Amino acid sequence: MEPQRSPLLEVRGNVQLKRPPVKAPSRLPLSGTRLKRGPEQMEDALEPEKKRTRGLDTATKIATSRPRAPVLATVPQTQGQTTAPKVPKKTGPRCSTAVATVLKNQKPGPAAPAQKPAAAAPMLGGRKPTKRPAWDLKGQLCDLNAELKCCRERTQTLDQENQQLQDRLREAQQQAQSLGAERRTLEGELARVQAQAEQGQRELGNLRAHVLELEEQLGTQESLVQELRKEQLELQEERRGLATRLEEQERRLQASEAALSGSRAEVASLRQEATTQAALLVEQGERLHGLEMERRRLHNQLQELKGNIRVFCRVRPVLPGEPTPPPGFLLFPSGPGGPSDPPTRLSLSRSDERRGTLSGAPAPPTRHDFSFDRVFPPASGQDEVFEEIAMLVQSALDGYPVCIFAYGQTGSGKTFTMEGGPGGDPQVEGLIPRALRHLFSVAQELGGQGWTYSFVASYVEIYNETVRDLLATGTRKGQGGECEIRRAGPGSEELTVTNARYVPVSCEKEVEALLHLARQNRAVARTAQNERSSRSHSVFQLQISGEHAGRGLQCGAPLSLVDLAGSERLDPGLTLGPGERERLRETQAINSSLSTLGLVIMALSNKESHVPYRNSKLTYLLQNSLGGSAKMLMFVNISPLEENVSESLNSLRFASKVQLPPSPGPVRTLGWL
Repeated sequence: MEPQRSPLLEVRGNVQLKRPPVKAPSRLPLSGTRLKRGPEQMEDALEPEKKRTRGLDTATKIATSRPRAPVLATVPQTQGQTTAPKVPKKTGPRCSTAVATVLKNQKPGPAAPAQKPAAAAPMLGGRKPTKRPAWDLKGQLCDLNAELKCCRERTQTLDQENQQLQDRLREAQQQAQSLGAERRTLEGELARVQAQAEQGQRELGNLRAHVLELEEQLGTQESLVQELRKEQLELQEERRGLATRLEEQERRLQASEAALSGSRAEVASLRQEATTQAALLVEQGERLHGLEMERRRLHNQLQELKGNIRVFCRVRPVLPGEPTPPPGFLLFPSGPGGPSDPPTRLSLSRSDERRGTLSGAPAPPTRHDFSFDRVFPPASGQDEVFEEIAMLVQSALDGYPVCIFAYGQTGSGKTFTMEGGPGGDPQVEGLIPRALRHLFSVAQELGGQGWTYSFVASYVEIYNETVRDLLATGTRKGQGGECEIRRAGPGSEELTVTNARYVPVSCEKEVEALLHLARQNRAVARTAQNERSSRSHSVFQLQISGEHAGRGLQCGAPLSLVDLAGSERLDPGLTLGPGERERLRETQAINSSLSTLGLVIMALSNKESHVPYRNSKLTYLLQNSLGGSAKMLMFVNISPLEENVSESLNSLRFASKVQLPPSPGPVRTLGWL
């Protein structure tokens, strides 16, 4: 490459090229063109000069010809001569100002005779100068001095610009050094993050090994339970044998009335055996109680191994009249054990018509993969769904708070999952009636071991951050705005809703009546996705209280089943009427509470010191069912239709943030009161 020249050197070279060769001063007052004229022409040319000098007063100096304006000497430039590159800063006006100042101070000289028009001189400073006669050497010298001064000013300006460019170069070099140092810092940070990732993988392997070890311990405990049951059967057989022997001894006692002394000794022996049997029965009761406590401990440990925060995904089936989704839109990959394992992954395809390839063909669809604790395809029934959460409901009876959410867009099947379908068909019963039926059945079985349970139900909704009682009847109906969340008493951690009904329940029919009443009172509205969309969060809470009078034991925990409000994004370009404004306020309140719920769950999963329960009425009401040893399960319901793919992706992404991997944390004790 040709070496780059300095702008200052280029300007100096151009000035030297433009500078005309210095000629020796001529003593003749006429130019070269006049020397070529004949004597007559020279006399004619000199005649005006003679007339002008004769008889003119030196004070007036009136010229016979028109006054000549001062001209600027120009530097002729050959056609083959290359011009210097332009500089960013213009210096022409400065040169023109300097030349004008010189001409202003110059005294007007004698008028020259008219000459032939010469070639047009280059313009300087935007004005077209007239050519000076050859004999006007002083004017030419002034012009050259003015041009020299202009060139010096331009050279000085170029020097300043050159200095500025050098300063910028130094700044760029310093910035390059700073960026290099920052790059090295980022490389060090990347190495540290990679080391942390490797350490996390090692810790994950250790945790998996710990899980396998705990599963082995669980198998050992189950085998021990089987052995104890066999031993119990053997003892029962032995007891029946002893009872038979006792009857035989009684017959022998009646037959041997003559031997009174021997009979008394035999009676004393039989009494001693009866005392032994009674002690044995007490011991069996203690063993049964110990086994029940061990069952509760192992059951809680198993639920914690699965995760205190779990997420299930359910895809509703296509309803009659809805378009069939295209093949490959929703896929359910098999689990690690093959098709026999329940699915835990979901793959959703999304095509964007706005995107395209270089050839003009439509772009391939984008596939989004999600993984949850359990995925229920559209063909899954209500019984299959409840079978998966039955053990979680059992934890509520054992004294651990349990909270189950149904989350998703409007029309995705949340209310169907929680309450079931209309008509009272047992096959489509929701989680609420099935959970209570399960609790009543297990409580009745535990009654044989000395446990007695009581159940108190409440059903409220949170609409626009206002708590309403869904079980209100008569004059109390529609006064949900008066309900507030309060502490049950001074120093108590239990939360209650003022002016809300708390109804004791003991059978399934009472629960069905409460659900029917709540459906009539719940706030619904017509939206773009559903004819009757739930515009509020409904919270069904069952307070469970258990007592073992013989041992003085008590336990209690709430079971919360929450049907979250369906939300949909409003069209920004839609004209908002009175009804649309109301829907907009509802949507804003719903999205705010759902966002707070996500923040609360994230804070609990990260074990933060502050959990923002009070940012929403929903999280404040469920405070005792979310933290501590509580078990939480979220159902994310999505639609199988391609037109709802955007809302489905939003729901799946929210659920993915909530989900936590199961970790073998410390085993918590039973929540006794």
